[in-house]
Amino acid sequence: MSADNQKGLALAVSSSLFIGASFIIKKKGLKRAGATGVRAGVGGYSYLYEPLWWAGMITMLVGEVANFTAYAFAPAVLVTPLGALSIIVSAALAHVVLKERLHTLGVVGCVLCIVGSTTIVLHAPKEQTIDSVEKVWGLATEPAFLLYTTAVVAVVLLLIFHYVPQCGHTHVLVYIAICSLMGSLSVMSVKALGIALKLTFQGQNQLIYPQTSVFAMVVITCVLTQMNYLNKALDTFNTAVVSPIYYVMFTSLTILASAIMFKDWDQQSAAEIITELCGFVTILSGTFLLHATKDMGDSSSNMGHVKRPEDTMENEEIPLRRTESIRTP
Repeated sequence: MSADNQKGLALAVSSSLFIGASFIIKKKGLKRAGATGVRAGVGGYSYLYEPLWWAGMITMLVGEVANFTAYAFAPAVLVTPLGALSIIVSAALAHVVLKERLHTLGVVGCVLCIVGSTTIVLHAPKEQTIDSVEKVWGLATEPAFLLYTTAVVAVVLLLIFHYVPQCGHTHVLVYIAICSLMGSLSVMSVKALGIALKLTFQGQNQLIYPQTSVFAMVVITCVLTQMNYLNKALDTFNTAVVSPIYYVMFTSLTILASAIMFKDWDQQSAAEIITELCGFVTILSGTFLLHATKDMGDSSSNMGHVKRPEDTMENEEIPLRRTESIRTP
């Protein structure tokens, strides 16, 4: 593994640790705030006065900065799937800190996520050397990626103006498809922006190039669109349905976009590519297993127990990393 990939790996893993822990810290803060004020679930904002909730937000911010930086060093095919590790951190800490029991199948799901992540890490492609933001712009304006971008924008516009009014509130894939498609473009722009900042800090100022500003504007546009339609999806459909589907679509499209723009797989053999895809499928299996069984752990302990209103305080499942990351800022 190259030195840059090692840096990207370390940043991606630390990002998952911080973001996974932030879910638990924020939930503890929400519970503490709800005990003395109006719960967030019914429109209250007492959590804004709770230091523990802000500690969780700061922890998440640190994780997001680490994740942003990771894209400057390692390919998206390595960084993006590792976001699933935050689920393991959340599940483990919820079991210990929040006393939310983890079902045996949930443990199996965690193991699958670890095995899949390890497989991808061991076979990840080497990050190509890029010495200017103009080179990134050249990759972004090649015919193949321009065709992908045009297709994404066309599909998103079709979904927004035709399918959202007709079936957005009944078909979860409509909102999630918009978020995932725009998300794939946002990650490519984030990576380009990260490379520009890395080179700038190394003494090669890339902020003077107009391409850097264009990438920044694309990031803002894509993220705002993601936030809008992801919030619609979460408000309309169950989080347990939205989170895994969004993770699958977002990660798959991001890997595809990266393979087209940065040609991640050009220097790899067919066996290495297939192994990485198998690792990705393994992570997906673990993710779905975790979400399918996350409510089973407490079923036996809650049997015969009449749930009081205070027991439901902020009883919201811990969502996947990308869902929470985009939803919270």
